[in-house]
Amino acid sequence: MPHIATSWLTPAAGAAAARCHAVHVRLPDGADAELMSRSLDEAVRAWWGGDATEKPPRLWCEQVPVDRASGDDRVRAETGRALHPRDEPFRAVLLAFTDGQAELVVVAHRERLDAESLHLVVAVLTGRLNHDQVRPATPDDPGEAHGVTAEAWRAAECAAGLEWATRDGSAGGGTGRVAVELPAGGADSGASLAVAAAIVLARFEGQDRPLLGVLRNRRDRPAGALGAFDTGTLLALDLSGAVGTADLLARAAQALDGRGGRCGADRYADLVRRAGGGVTVGVVVAGAEGGGGAEGGGPEHATSYADGHAYTACQSAPFPLTVVPDRTATGLPQLIVHHRLDAVDTESAARFARHVALVHQQLAADGGLAPGSVQLLDPEETARTAQLGHPAAQVAWTPERIDTAFAARAAERPDAVAVTCEGQGLTYAELDGRATRWAAALRDGGAGAGDRVGICLDRSLDLVVAMLAVLKADCVYVPMDPTYPADRLAYTARDAELRAVVTTLDTFPRSGGTWCVRPEELEARGSGPVPVPEGSERAPEEAAYVIYTSGSTGRPKGVVVPHRNVVALLAATRDDFGLGPDDTWALFHSSAFDFSVWEVWGALLTGARLVVVPFWISRDPEEFHALLRAERVTVLNQTPSAFAQLAAADRRGAERLAVRLVVFGGEALDPRPLRAWFDRYPEERCRVVNMFGITETTVHVTARTVTRREALSGSRSVGRALPGWHLYVLDEQRRPVPAGAPGEIYVGGEGLALEYLGRPELTRERFVPDPFTGGRMYRSGDRGRLRPDGSLDHLGRLDSQVKVRGFRIELDEIRTVLLEAPDVVAAAVVVEGGDSGDAAQARIAAYVVLGPGGDTAEVRRRVRSVLPAHMVPASLTAVPALPLTANGKLDTRELAGHAAPPAPPVPAAPADRGTGLAAALTSLWEELLGVPVAGDDNFFLLGGNSLLAVRLTAAMRERGMPPLRLRELYLNPTVTRLTQVLEGNDT
Repeated sequence: MPHIATSWLTPAAGAAAARCHAVHVRLPDGADAELMSRSLDEAVRAWWGGDATEKPPRLWCEQVPVDRASGDDRVRAETGRALHPRDEPFRAVLLAFTDGQAELVVVAHRERLDAESLHLVVAVLTGRLNHDQVRPATPDDPGEAHGVTAEAWRAAECAAGLEWATRDGSAGGGTGRVAVELPAGGADSGASLAVAAAIVLARFEGQDRPLLGVLRNRRDRPAGALGAFDTGTLLALDLSGAVGTADLLARAAQALDGRGGRCGADRYADLVRRAGGGVTVGVVVAGAEGGGGAEGGGPEHATSYADGHAYTACQSAPFPLTVVPDRTATGLPQLIVHHRLDAVDTESAARFARHVALVHQQLAADGGLAPGSVQLLDPEETARTAQLGHPAAQVAWTPERIDTAFAARAAERPDAVAVTCEGQGLTYAELDGRATRWAAALRDGGAGAGDRVGICLDRSLDLVVAMLAVLKADCVYVPMDPTYPADRLAYTARDAELRAVVTTLDTFPRSGGTWCVRPEELEARGSGPVPVPEGSERAPEEAAYVIYTSGSTGRPKGVVVPHRNVVALLAATRDDFGLGPDDTWALFHSSAFDFSVWEVWGALLTGARLVVVPFWISRDPEEFHALLRAERVTVLNQTPSAFAQLAAADRRGAERLAVRLVVFGGEALDPRPLRAWFDRYPEERCRVVNMFGITETTVHVTARTVTRREALSGSRSVGRALPGWHLYVLDEQRRPVPAGAPGEIYVGGEGLALEYLGRPELTRERFVPDPFTGGRMYRSGDRGRLRPDGSLDHLGRLDSQVKVRGFRIELDEIRTVLLEAPDVVAAAVVVEGGDSGDAAQARIAAYVVLGPGGDTAEVRRRVRSVLPAHMVPASLTAVPALPLTANGKLDTRELAGHAAPPAPPVPAAPADRGTGLAAALTSLWEELLGVPVAGDDNFFLLGGNSLLAVRLTAAMRERGMPPLRLRELYLNPTVTRLTQVLEGNDT
């Protein structure tokens, strides 16, 4: 009789059903309960030998008050009722119905009795076999033979919910079940089923080496032996494309046939680490390919056999998703997927099952496919999935030029204040008039239709006037930040072939025939109307501005955006956000950052007031908060990094802000810290919106209102596409991936830029045909997943582009600049320190291999002369060689090991640290920066950044040190100099 292994696995009580399987047999002529009970007692005495360590099984009898035809529910309930792990080896229940028929149900743990054993136990109880015709089997090592250890399987049960599915945290141990038909004959191949499940899991998880759990019956016991251990096998298949599906099928068959070797706890832990978590998908298969049960069906199939037995392979789900081959009542093959409701919802489980069935069908038809060629979606689902990112809601709007739309607002409210800055302001009529005069001056100076005009001004009234003036002159504005190094400004001027530059910089690097003109000169020269006949301007479909973004080739690239895109963006958001003349917006961001496009024109094209935030105030959260409060700003746009500092300043103040709408953009948002904001600004008072967007798609693409619920759950959703925009998530072959699976984000619709300026090849590479609409779409390089409701989860970048404190940075651009230094032989650039989610700790780290006599100080000086401050590496480390992985890629883990180790703690007040305030500042800097600090060390060269600067001011306040304005730190970034300023000794 079945052998009860002494080292059997003990699952958690709440997961008992996940380890149980059952056999039930219909007895049309009924059964003699007393005779069956005696047969069981005799068999137990023979098989157990009087073992008193466990409660011996008995036959339970129940009279069911209906006939058998009406008793299916009762049979299903008994078949699905879990056996307590410490109760008895198995449970046998005889159900007697009113029409004289009966049903025998036997339930056992898979670790105690395998599928064939259950069938033979039933045969003994029903008199088809005598207990002495079979004997127990004793596996050599039932806890590990050909499988994983008990410890490993228990660890597998702790796998978390799947990211591509919805989970129900209140479901407890509940499970669901979905069924999908399979092609005839397909259900008999365990290897094909396992490979199909692995391919689907790999696509859903974005992996190329998924880890699969497989439960199978051992087939290597002596003839007539019962109770061999149902083993667990870990199957890790290489789906990178290195091998074809034929080899994958062969390897899977070898593993499932018990030839894959042992897999103890150490090996299991290694595989789990490689897979990035626990085993989340498992497959139940027969122990050997083609292994038989009656009628040619393996005993793993839940089907009716010749002896009337029916087998249920899983009462519940041993894994979050458990795939089981099955047969319908008519004998047709089907696939059953059991799923834990606390990890996978029914819709996601059904989707997974459909994909496994489709892949299984393809493998059966052609075993020579490459893994990447296997289709997960049939044509109908492909079309349906491609429509997920198309918003149902649309808005009616008319394409027009930005300056034309502004003129309409100015005509409606000429006396309303349009823009203010540091106590000065302009009404809509005054702004319109001044911009008209400047436009006339630009045309008089030789700027013609479509010419590009640079604007290199600090945030001020003049900046806003210049942007509008360039558009009124029918030119294209190119914003440049005056804090950028001269080399970068010169490059932009040359690349954009600027006809003119409006700037206050006397040192602006002139190139060719570029005309540099100051705002006061334009004001003095401008008179009369703009010499552009009405109706002769370029169309709304032509360029309005060019914004330069970081480029992988080592130099920034210009993104050309037409007028109509900005008007479309406002049309898509105006009604939803309630934008209008009663609002006050803040211009917080640099004009060279595309967030400023939304801030400037969002205010001026809706008749609102725009408050320009000077540079130094934007750097100081306390001053910025005071400005927002004084100006009663209602629409605030922030990167999450900047907002975190502002929210901290807000919590220190008693008076609430007037803000009613906060829009996040520029970098990924972790909504969890927003809980404190919602405490002060409830959702009905202040709406918080997370928006995803790209310069190439005109600032924003999606919108998601963030509520306290999202803040509690930590949702990564950026919402649905704006009306007029649409999204796809595609694989490397530009096929839609299943809903919930990761892939590359593509954007289509109204917001697409015209081109990369002067980069036709790059334009063709990134702006590609849209096969679903016939238009164009932008290949973003961002990774994401579309949910079934059309909302998008943003999952980061696919390439070397990163976001650091809201700035879009191509690491390859920094690397190229490093390689241009004469002393640098090789270079690598990575982002370090942001693993904890603390944006202030994220920093750019550079590693260089230097030639003979090379000096990192000289390399750093050159980098600072070319790159803007936010792109300068916080650390520059010389290494003898760049470490590589086995496949020739940069080994970032080993690279980090070459970084200078943390400095040992410095004594509290050594003689060379000074005394008083200087000593206190030195200690505080060392605490924040984690490095030794000397009096003349520069805070920012030691790794400081804007966020750490804010923390410095807060820490000084908490310790009772003199108040520090951030402007003073930026202008005096050493301990010695800053101490002099704070003590009033600055000379």
